[in-house]
Amino acid sequence: MSSSTMSTSTKHDQLSVMLGGDALLVHRPDAPAFFVGRGQERMEMYRGNFDIEDYLESREALRHLTVVEDGAGLKLTLRRYAEDDVQLALRLVELEDGIRLESLSAAEGINRFWLRVAAQDEERVWGCGEQMSYFDLRGRHFPLWTSEPGVGRDKSTYVTWQSDVVNRAGGDYYHTNYPQPTFVSSRRYFCDVETTHYADFDFRSADFHELQVWGIPSTVVLRSAPTFIQLVENIGAHFGRQPKLPEWVYNGVILGLKRGQAHAEAKLAEALANNMAVSALWCEDWAGVRETSFGTRLFWDWRWQAERYPSLDKMIDELRHQGVQFLGYVNPYLCVDGHFFPEAQAQGYLATDGQGQTAVVDFGEFDCGVVDFTNPAACTWFKDVIIKRQMLDLGLSGWMADFGEYLPIDVTLSNGVCAKQEHNRWPVRWAQVNAEAIAEAGLTDKATFFMRAGYSGVQAHCPLLWAGDQSVDFTRHDGLATVICAALSSGLMGNAFHHSDIGGYTSIFGNTRDAELFMRWTDMAAFTPVMRTHESNRPTENVQWFDDAEVAAHLARMSRVYVRLAPYLKSLVAEGSERSLPVQRPLFLHFEDDAACYAIQDQYLYGPDLLVAPVHEAGRSDWSAYLPEGVEWVHLWSGERYPGGQRVTVAAPYGEPPVFYRAESTWEPLFIEVADQD
Repeated sequence: MSSSTMSTSTKHDQLSVMLGGDALLVHRPDAPAFFVGRGQERMEMYRGNFDIEDYLESREALRHLTVVEDGAGLKLTLRRYAEDDVQLALRLVELEDGIRLESLSAAEGINRFWLRVAAQDEERVWGCGEQMSYFDLRGRHFPLWTSEPGVGRDKSTYVTWQSDVVNRAGGDYYHTNYPQPTFVSSRRYFCDVETTHYADFDFRSADFHELQVWGIPSTVVLRSAPTFIQLVENIGAHFGRQPKLPEWVYNGVILGLKRGQAHAEAKLAEALANNMAVSALWCEDWAGVRETSFGTRLFWDWRWQAERYPSLDKMIDELRHQGVQFLGYVNPYLCVDGHFFPEAQAQGYLATDGQGQTAVVDFGEFDCGVVDFTNPAACTWFKDVIIKRQMLDLGLSGWMADFGEYLPIDVTLSNGVCAKQEHNRWPVRWAQVNAEAIAEAGLTDKATFFMRAGYSGVQAHCPLLWAGDQSVDFTRHDGLATVICAALSSGLMGNAFHHSDIGGYTSIFGNTRDAELFMRWTDMAAFTPVMRTHESNRPTENVQWFDDAEVAAHLARMSRVYVRLAPYLKSLVAEGSERSLPVQRPLFLHFEDDAACYAIQDQYLYGPDLLVAPVHEAGRSDWSAYLPEGVEWVHLWSGERYPGGQRVTVAAPYGEPPVFYRAESTWEPLFIEVADQD
């Protein structure tokens, strides 16, 4: 195990930052670490999907370095040639556990920046926000730009091909709602680049990680820690910590229902008759719907629609008497045919186009205005008029805060900053509006919201992530297993609480979910911070729990498993809020000396004492799991004991996902009770 000590040394034309005696950041004239250049990008957005190309005009290695102590740190002046005009000036500040590079100045016209961080052959790298396809990032590059993640996300599949042809929306392995220019190394350090520009982190070289930014970043931070646990805590402290989840969350599954009040009330009664533990109804259609070629979409005008929910206020009161909360939906856009668009437009709260007129954006067969969150008055209006008055005052206990990744890059914003630079920051602004509204209402411990979009700093505002719009299938790049990778990658970034749509969401081009997928997803969801169902974008074409008695009984049983496990989960949530440790953890977080743990992305530790290996293939009745060495493990359902350091195969019928606990766990009595749950 390498030392976590970081040290810096300089001499003429050379800079060395060492980590435990090994090179971390080394600059020499024959091996420069800094490059700058100029480029012209082409960016086209279509309904949240981006086509991005770069025409690179120049790339220059800054080989010559001079170093001056300036009282605040070391001033680094980097040039192409010894007598060249100054190309880049940075200040290096030594921290207790690392270094910080601060940007001071750059030659006029420079809009491309590259930094090389030294790499090692066996090194692994994780992070870059929420990644769906690959947990270990080595061997690939990752463009970092918040967008729709794509449908299918595998160019060899029919669904991805059709999505590309019809909607320009197929996506690839790196597309994500939540990118972040931060990575964690198996050498026990993290690197954070402070920028909102488009970036591309390239981990394909054996000798270095090359970090590209389409602008000069404000800072680059490299910080180390003796353990991964401490490293994640430090990342959480760097970006901000999340509040605990409200107590009502632990009461059971959140039922996603979007066919009006009568449907919601009937399905709740059906759920309770099945002995299902229900914490809330999530009715995203509380503000109405519209039908499009994609399926049933919501009416983007954020107020109670009485035609669909005739007595929603009374319904919410009655639900509360039953111990059930009501959740809704909101996003930062206003449809032009709604009530709030004219009001926001008249007040100047919407982004404009190049001619000073209100920008109108196509969101898929309907048009909307963009609420300008760089305008403090617009933020206040949205918090007061929509979130507090229309939602919290009505009695909503939470909502999906959707579409943070959609800021168009051609609109004009009130703060005068180019929308391209604001685009990555937009999810953070959106999260802050939601969090502040709840806090101002004094409801932080009682209400919550969940987002799929994110960027650096979202951790301080968003209390709960959800994995976005997976396809309703088992596919490698867009199915059930991708939400495990999403939870692990985002968790290392300080996002402690993560969940997903049970059964997935996107059903298109004949791809529909069946009972098997729904039940396997339910098995996994019982061992995540939040259980929540979704009817999908095409509710009548996809299996719902209330369509099949076996599926309903299965969801009910697993909801009771979730509730019985609540004391353990609450302890993990407290740890997540106080220390930023994720509830769902990569195996190496607690087993640093077991080399086999570093490559696993389809199972996770649920806190320190439980190991979960969800079944993510169709047609399986058994499943194998790797059990980390140095611990004896107990199979939750059978009680059979296994020594660690091996892969074991166990029976995995519906309702008994492969779950193991540490034999010496103080939580063993509770785990035994969970296994005996009817």
